Amino acid sequence: MYVLYEEDGDIKAGSILADNDSSLQIESQHGKRGKLKANHVLLRFAAPTPAEVMERARALKDELDLDFLWEVAGGEEFGFEALAADYHGHAATPVEAGAIVLALHNAPIYFQKKGKGRYKAAAADILAAAKAGLERRAREAALRAEWVETLVAGRLPGPFHGHVFELAHKPDKNSLEFRALNDACAATSLSPVRLLDKCGAIPSSHEFHRQAFRLALFPKGFGFPDLAAPLPPPDLPAGDTPAFSIDDAATTEIDDAFSVIFRSDGGARVGIHIAAPALGIPPGSDLDRLAASRLSTVYSPAEKITMLPEDLIARYTLAENRDCPALSMYLEVGPDYRVEHMTTLADRISIAANLRHEALEPLFNENSIGQPGPDYPFRRELEWLFEFAKALEIGRGKAEQAQRHDYVFRVRDERVDIFPRPRGNPIDKLVSELMILANSRWGEFLAEKNVAGVYRSQGGGKVRMSLTPAPHEGLGVSCYAWSTSPLRRYVDLVNQRQILAAAAGEMPAHTVSDPVLFAAVRDFELAYDAYNDYQRRMERYWCLRWIQQEKLEELDATAWRENLIRLDGLPFVARVTGAPTLNPGERIRVALSDIDLLDIDLTCRYLAHLPVHSPDLRKADPTASDAVSDPGAPPTA
Repeated sequence: MYVLYEEDGDIKAGSILADNDSSLQIESQHGKRGKLKANHVLLRFAAPTPAEVMERARALKDELDLDFLWEVAGGEEFGFEALAADYHGHAATPVEAGAIVLALHNAPIYFQKKGKGRYKAAAADILAAAKAGLERRAREAALRAEWVETLVAGRLPGPFHGHVFELAHKPDKNSLEFRALNDACAATSLSPVRLLDKCGAIPSSHEFHRQAFRLALFPKGFGFPDLAAPLPPPDLPAGDTPAFSIDDAATTEIDDAFSVIFRSDGGARVGIHIAAPALGIPPGSDLDRLAASRLSTVYSPAEKITMLPEDLIARYTLAENRDCPALSMYLEVGPDYRVEHMTTLADRISIAANLRHEALEPLFNENSIGQPGPDYPFRRELEWLFEFAKALEIGRGKAEQAQRHDYVFRVRDERVDIFPRPRGNPIDKLVSELMILANSRWGEFLAEKNVAGVYRSQGGGKVRMSLTPAPHEGLGVSCYAWSTSPLRRYVDLVNQRQILAAAAGEMPAHTVSDPVLFAAVRDFELAYDAYNDYQRRMERYWCLRWIQQEKLEELDATAWRENLIRLDGLPFVARVTGAPTLNPGERIRVALSDIDLLDIDLTCRYLAHLPVHSPDLRKADPTASDAVSDPGAPPTA
């Protein structure tokens, strides 16, 4: 005696070795013996053999018309033997019954399983939808195979053209394009990026990195929604002396300006004037939410992505030859350069000039200060402020610090120029010391008024942002609240609101327990780190482009640590191969090869040691600006 039964989700046949009430001992058609529960048995039969039944039943199943079988089944639940009899028009043989049950079992979109050997035909609409899905999947499978073949051949399928950067950086892993690309990568042993590049889909390596940044942090694009730039309050008191700013010629976000009124005793009243967009951007407004989503201006050698829309920047930037709303700090400074008194208020400042580094630095430098020479705008004020800045630096205990070097990038029409430039010239010192003074004094002001603010502190070598004042050891100040770049950084905009409220004796927008402040600190730190990382990566990228542009095959370098070196004249750290053990500071010559603009890397091979004092022959551009990538970038202390 034989049985047809269901086991492990499949239909099988076997011989009965022992028949008990609730179970059977059977031997499958393949010779495997085992125990089978009686309720798993679908059909008992005497002939033919299990192997013959299954072979013939499978062949007959392939001849069955499932659509006709579905029509025969009707709308009620049924057993497979009854359907077999209706379909064949007579009591079904074991082979015919087996063919029917195999067909029912393997066509779940046509028939729903209801129990042992029992089924129900699917509703017409459900069946139609399922069949459409099968047809769609068949079409997709054929299209996927076609795309894979095209990719493997080194060509980009047409539908991929609008999704190259998404596929490279932020793919939808459920998309047909990604699955085809994944299959092609497996076939070629290439990464998605390398395969897309092989297909000619990445004509611009710069745009490749730019789009990676956009997809990760600006998914809606770099542009701005259409929001009207608000007008500042019309009733601000007028300042009593013209002010001037000091920035690079390319700077549009002019955040700070200075004024000086000299006193008869040799002292002066110094004004530090900060652009005041907080006067026109209420907390919680659309513009505020926009700034809170972008959090900072992004700087890279070839591009600046502003935090605020250009029309708003144009309205609040401290542009020359006009009156501008400002948050002003007025300092009474004695002849000994000690600050005697501080006043903070919102006012309207007349900006007499936007002094530009390129024109100012040849006139205002270490060799010209205090010496006879041609006069220039605000010379007396600049030289006095420089002496004040030196006194401030000494007061912070930082006068003897070694000055680091920066690198200025200029990218125009795909040509890149890179200029090393030492920090600490008179322009740098004047601006940075007055900004440190303003940020530290306004931090103290908020703490004294018991008004919440966002502070930046440093202890144990670690820089942190918090909502409580704490010393900044690196700057040598008791507290430090970023407040002088509200057009560029969201925390400065938040702090400016708080300072304006404290100065006016009004209720501040945020309390120390306000979740908005916590969110601003958390989000800003994450975004700022990501933006700085992008800037470093793009500086590294343009260093490679410069090496290619100059057709350099060798370069001098300085050992940094282990097998890492710093290339001369470039902010670029690389691994060196083939070198003996190097001590930090040792000078070597390396061969440059295998520049990879997608991975932003190259191969540096050791050639020889250099004399200890071999100079870097690259000269700094005397007109270069004072900040990496963007000369208008605010200090990052």
